[in-house]
Amino acid sequence: MRGRALILMSAGAMALSGCVSTRQIADVQFQPPQGDYSLVVMRPDVNVGSVTLGGMVEPRADWTEQARTNLLQALRAQQATRGGRTTVIENRNSVPGVNPETIANLERLHNAVGTSIALHKYMGMELPTKRGKGLDWTLGEEAVKFGRQTGADYALFMHAEDTIASTERVAMQVLGVAGCFIGFCAPQGGGGQSAYASLVDLKTGDVVWFNVLQTGSQLPGVTFGDIRTPQGAAQMVDRLLGRMKAGKAVRRAQR
Repeated sequence: MRGRALILMSAGAMALSGCVSTRQIADVQFQPPQGDYSLVVMRPDVNVGSVTLGGMVEPRADWTEQARTNLLQALRAQQATRGGRTTVIENRNSVPGVNPETIANLERLHNAVGTSIALHKYMGMELPTKRGKGLDWTLGEEAVKFGRQTGADYALFMHAEDTIASTERVAMQVLGVAGCFIGFCAPQGGGGQSAYASLVDLKTGDVVWFNVLQTGSQLPGVTFGDIRTPQGAAQMVDRLLGRMKAGKAVRRAQR
């Protein structure tokens, strides 16, 4: 009987365990920017929603704008410690000499490319034409043109999603957790985060560095940094960009 209880509790602990994971990939010759470089931080693509009782996600425009504001502040503060000359785009009209539609097109292009990288490099659906090539994606001439217009060396893009469990959903999670201790373990998913960041070389248009962040827990009330708050946004930015690794060839040469 005691053995059965331990098995049930172990299974419950595994089901309820939370995690934070990141995984970087980079061009084999990538060297993190240093010295007198110039960087444009693009306006983050952000979505924040509420997880309903039934497990659906309802988008919240007010939470999304609040989170975007916090992420912009966190990105500005984080990049200020890197030593480069940084311009942060808060809206598409804020870049002198660049048509807002040009920025919008570049954002849409990156969203498509970033989604493709996340799908094919992180989710086991690698494309045959890119197998063994490392990070082999580009924004092409659109990014090169943007680089000429701004005079920047790099562009930093970020996509972030955060889901917050509603009060009703948290109550259901509590019931699911309680069941784990009486032999019927039925944990319910709550909130969680998914995000990615990428660095684009504006001389070539190539994506030279990419990082993905995933967080999640089935424990009621557990969060991994609410990006609706300045502290949570800073935590997400640090997890994604705190330590940018060089490419394989560069690391090999440094040994």
